Amino acid sequence: LAAGARHYGAELYYPATVTGLSSRSDGTWDVETPNGVIRANRIVNCAGFWAREIGDMIGLEHPLIPVHHQYVITTTVPEVKSLKEELPVLRDLEGSYYLRQERDGLLFGPYEDQEKMKIQESWLTDGVPPGFGKELFESDLDRIMDNVENAMEMVPVLKKAEIINIISGPITYTPDILPMAGPHQGVRNYWVAIGFGYGIIHAGGIGKYLSDWIIGGEPDFDLIELDPNRYGKWTTTKFSIEKARESYGFNNAVGYPKEERFGGRPTERVSGIYEPLKDKASMGFHAGWEQPHWFYKPGDDTGYRPSFRRTNWFEPVGRECKHVMEKVGVFDLTPFGKFTVKGKDSTKLLDHLIANVVPKVGYINISHMITPRGRVYAEVTISHMSEEEFLLVTGSGSELHDLRYIEEEAANGGYAVDIRNVTDEIGVLGVAGPFARKVLQKLTATDLSGKAFKFLQCKPITVADIPLTAMRISYTGELGWELYHKRHDTAALYNAIMDSGQEFGIDNFGAYAMNSLRLEKAFRGWGAEMNCDTNAFEAGLDYFIKLNKPTEFIGKQALINIKKEGVRRKLVYLTMQTDNVDPEGNESIWYDNKVVGNTTSGAYSYNTQQSLAFAYVPVELSKIGQQLEVELLNKKYNAIIVQEPLVLTEPTRTRIKKKSETSSV
Repeated sequence: LAAGARHYGAELYYPATVTGLSSRSDGTWDVETPNGVIRANRIVNCAGFWAREIGDMIGLEHPLIPVHHQYVITTTVPEVKSLKEELPVLRDLEGSYYLRQERDGLLFGPYEDQEKMKIQESWLTDGVPPGFGKELFESDLDRIMDNVENAMEMVPVLKKAEIINIISGPITYTPDILPMAGPHQGVRNYWVAIGFGYGIIHAGGIGKYLSDWIIGGEPDFDLIELDPNRYGKWTTTKFSIEKARESYGFNNAVGYPKEERFGGRPTERVSGIYEPLKDKASMGFHAGWEQPHWFYKPGDDTGYRPSFRRTNWFEPVGRECKHVMEKVGVFDLTPFGKFTVKGKDSTKLLDHLIANVVPKVGYINISHMITPRGRVYAEVTISHMSEEEFLLVTGSGSELHDLRYIEEEAANGGYAVDIRNVTDEIGVLGVAGPFARKVLQKLTATDLSGKAFKFLQCKPITVADIPLTAMRISYTGELGWELYHKRHDTAALYNAIMDSGQEFGIDNFGAYAMNSLRLEKAFRGWGAEMNCDTNAFEAGLDYFIKLNKPTEFIGKQALINIKKEGVRRKLVYLTMQTDNVDPEGNESIWYDNKVVGNTTSGAYSYNTQQSLAFAYVPVELSKIGQQLEVELLNKKYNAIIVQEPLVLTEPTRTRIKKKSETSSV
């Protein structure tokens, strides 16, 4: 690696201990070493188990936990030596270990359960000992004996093999095991490649990924799972330790759809109604937040029941969907990422960032930030609050991912704006369903009629004596409002809404129902139907892309070229009849005995009594009526491409009804 780097012009300095890091006003860095200061356009923290200490130098506490990992090496095993080809790597999920060939012997590494695994906690408080390099920890065979016995049962030749070495060394774990790779929010031109629990095997791939991104201005492919900005201030050391223990113990566990892991929860990120709701609902974890997935009723099988098939949540979620469609429901949307953008250049900045037009004062729109190559970097809801003030809302998992990009563009372009992350300051309640207007009208003097408060309008109003911003929008596609308020007012606002809604049969609903309802309306979701692997036109975002607006927004020329050349694949809308299983996303699409695409997300449509999914397929297979197959749990189900949506949105239904009434008159 070093020789190759030098060949292409890199200069390497080592040993060169970094003693300090200083950011400069122009975004460059001074890297302080005992041999002098190095000026750098950007820095990349790839310091392994020293990465926490590099972060500390600039005020960042990276959630990295040093774990003792042991592996065992045997002497020559005759049966292995006689092989003509190298053994494939074996991972035994039930036995919780990996095994591979090591010369003429075997190497196997266990992952003991969370009660037995060991964390080097002194490194978290005192740092890595000076001079620590290739040293090892003291091994402890007793700690991994259960795993060793499992390996011997699976690979009997191990019973006769002689152990020549037990290695115990440090690896770093993030709370969810996955590494952190990419630019870091809050610090200009600071990148990371840290938390790689599996070591040097990732070096070549991640090095190319980051260098391509740095040189080209965007990643070659989407690795949102590794985004360092998935963690935030809520990721405390205590939380990270508990999650590292849990994740290490689950390293070889079977993963389920809609999987939840409960270590370290709840964090400080709980809304004002978490306490009264936590025993009434199955809670999900979203960027540190607790959010209801579905609600219990008497007689329901409660709790978390992971399964690859429909499980205890299936009927209750159908009940919630029916309630929102026929009556009125309330959903805690507090986990949304929320930013304010203010200042004389605020409109100019947003016009540069988004492919849609900037909404007028008092209105909302859905907008997309496009990469230079025409990929979809983000989807945000933009509310134009006043002449020089906007509120941007994004999904909980995209909070710092989107904020970093906005801040970077603002700094690079020299825009006179003030950008604030107000996610933790503002609570959000969604009220949706045919009686939503009647419930809220009882609590406010503001006229909420269709003429006075139109779809996609936002207004400062008072509800139950609580000042807030009301937005007439709902991801359910039904009549609804999102109510943005000070987080300390959430409980009072929720109680007032529930009291007001009693005569209309108001009830709670959760994220699973929301997902089913949004899919029925054919609403796309960022991270599923669109991301940095998809361009805006293949994702079917034409309505939101305004190529005729004068501004040369980021990615405009790329989109013009893509539209001219045409796309090779398209997002389609599928329905299918299954048996006790529904698509979730990333399932294979088959045609003529070949895999031709994949689903992006899916659910059961309770309103139409069938499974549905979005999927990417080649253009030639994207016409309505096209027959395909979707593979679920090793079985192929017949599917058909249908016109979207399955269920019209409430504004569309209302418009059609008015048009029909006018025609009849």
